[in-house]
Amino acid sequence: MNILESEKDPIIFGIETSCDETAVAILKGKDQLLSNLVNSQIDVHKVFGGVVPEVAARKHVEVLYKLSLKAFEEAQITPNDIDAVSVSFGPGLIGALLIGVSFAKGMSLSLGKPLIGVNHLMGHIYANFLDFPNLKPPFVTLLVSGGHTAILLVKDYLDFEIIGETRDDAAGEAFDKVARILDLGYPGGPVIDEISKKAQKLYDFPRPLYDKEYDFSFSGLKTSVLYFVRDYPQAKKEDIAASFQEAIIDTLVHKVTKFAIKENIKDIVIAGGVAANSLLREKLNAFKDKLNIYYPRQSLCTDNAAMICRAGYEKYVRNMFDTLELDVVPNLGLSKI
Repeated sequence: MNILESEKDPIIFGIETSCDETAVAILKGKDQLLSNLVNSQIDVHKVFGGVVPEVAARKHVEVLYKLSLKAFEEAQITPNDIDAVSVSFGPGLIGALLIGVSFAKGMSLSLGKPLIGVNHLMGHIYANFLDFPNLKPPFVTLLVSGGHTAILLVKDYLDFEIIGETRDDAAGEAFDKVARILDLGYPGGPVIDEISKKAQKLYDFPRPLYDKEYDFSFSGLKTSVLYFVRDYPQAKKEDIAASFQEAIIDTLVHKVTKFAIKENIKDIVIAGGVAANSLLREKLNAFKDKLNIYYPRQSLCTDNAAMICRAGYEKYVRNMFDTLELDVVPNLGLSKI
């Protein structure tokens, strides 16, 4: 696949609306981030204990246009200055995705600029290239988010092999469900991470599939917490949360480092919302004498459009454009870039 050679760095406008974050960004070249804006809906959905799809879609409609205008103002360019429009087309909530893709199609058509559909999961991986421009494949990726948990071998920029993935709940999903069991609020990952810092890891929760190759399973761990809360109502929520977090993070770290060491690959890239977890970073840092560990800044761990721009850049320089027939794929996996 030929890579375009251009006298100037392309400017990519990115849109991310796969769930409850409305995000836009403008990227020049590989790593010159001109604008990166995110409108979070956490406070809107918190009262429901989770994301309400229809509400999320309506909020995207309300803010996407205004957020885009603000991005161009911040970047000090006009829409005509961009070279392409990139947008996440899956996986995610169908209504939310449709808002972003429809908006991107409108921009592409009205400006006469190429349209680039980006796999949201691929975007999470590419967030690391924004903070580490010299990072190059091959490397191992631990992708941990609310909807996905997988170990990937990144052979080249657009060449991924799935080494292992969750058979049921994703890591972020397990965090949210356990937070709900403990009545800690939404989203579960950040609150469990925070209260665990001053708690005791008193309880030995199971680590399913710990030594069974590289797949994950977190549903049984969540159920163990549910039964523990029922049987031991006097136990402190903080200690239960800390013990649960220890079990899930131990499993993630064990499997990804085991694979990297076995395959003699020195670089491990962490991607997805759970990449922000402080215990995950702490436990991975313990391997820094053997491995190079990469994880993006906190703002690039959760859903954002900068990562969609960066993934879009790789497709742009390879002439991998989409037509206006681009459709959303709510259950999109990593097999389609």
